[in-house]
Amino acid sequence: MKKIIIGLFLAVIAAAALGASTTGKVEGTVLDAAGTPLAEVAVSIVSQTSSAVKFEVVTDASGRFVQIGIQPGYYMISFKKESFAPVSKEVHVGIEETTKLEVKIDKVEAAVEMTLSESDKLFLKGNALYQDKKYDEALAAYREAVALSGNQWSYYLNLGLTYKKLDNKDDASAAFAKAVELNPDSYSANKEYGEILAKAGNAAEARKYYQKASELSPDDPDAFFNLGACLTNSGENEAALAAFRKCVEIKTDYADAYFQMGTINIGLNMKDEAVADLEKFLELAPNHEKADLAKKLLDYLKK
Repeated sequence: MKKIIIGLFLAVIAAAALGASTTGKVEGTVLDAAGTPLAEVAVSIVSQTSSAVKFEVVTDASGRFVQIGIQPGYYMISFKKESFAPVSKEVHVGIEETTKLEVKIDKVEAAVEMTLSESDKLFLKGNALYQDKKYDEALAAYREAVALSGNQWSYYLNLGLTYKKLDNKDDASAAFAKAVELNPDSYSANKEYGEILAKAGNAAEARKYYQKASELSPDDPDAFFNLGACLTNSGENEAALAAFRKCVEIKTDYADAYFQMGTINIGLNMKDEAVADLEKFLELAPNHEKADLAKKLLDYLKK
């Protein structure tokens, strides 16, 4: 019996250690314009990839809040309190890291608060419709929210994402541009705007936003892969190679980055490096759509 109990105890300890090693924490303080801590501020933490992943906390008497057990990724954090204008922040949560915030929210008049409250309801309605893949209905809700409160960057970001789903590239681009204008330090807004510019063939302009995204999220391999792809399209092969190298430093099994490095190294007459990269690509992704091309390139290089 003792052995079973000990075994269960060790299993619980192991599970706790595993959880601690794969999640992060968000903590912060909410203040008014004068710097006074605000109690009973509702704090909503929602994943950028799925609105179903959500945490709700409330600030204490010293204006502080803490949320543990958050999976790594990007989250939108909203702060709401009666008689104050709502505020949204985008944060990145890393493994075994604490993301710290200090947020100030301003008092508003009753009429303004009513308008902001209505726009926020429409925004949340849009989020629910978007999650249900009802993109036309979500679009209508987001557009109404923007019409009521046109200075909320997150409204424009989600509006752009909805236009993107509906393949309306021009309006998506305009919405992402407005989101970046209102919040230049949003990783998601910079990434999305860079992507839509790149797909439109405007690599030079896209580079600025991909570069900003990689600076905002220096531990995100996708940010560096996107930057590398953009630099490749601009003919800046050495800079692209550096970006792809950074990508695989962060995520050693990022197969597509190895393929890109292999082809760039061929162009730079770096045969040994090209062979190593392409072989690594095939090791990681033997069934990739570019696997046959990689094999042909290797055959050529090894002749």
